[in-house]
Amino acid sequence: MVAFAYSAGDAVTAVDSGKRALEILGSESSELKQIPVVIMSSENVPTWISRCMEEGAEDFLLKPVRPSDISRITTRMLH
Repeated sequence: MVAFAYSAGDAVTAVDSGKRALEILGSESSELKQIPVVIMSSENVPTWISRCMEEGAEDFLLKPVRPSDISRITTRMLH
């Protein structure tokens, strides 16, 4: 899995996991802490999903992602 996170210099940084994206965004300025993180994985491990949510993920998507998943998240995050 590859996730992308914005660093303080507004550069896009590739990271190897959603957990790492949460770490990067959480350690940066307060503005970056406002960026929602959605984890997407094919691993359906409840303890891992719970940990990601506890550490600040906005949502978790299981692969394969359906269009309805994207619609649900987009609607929720934009309103």
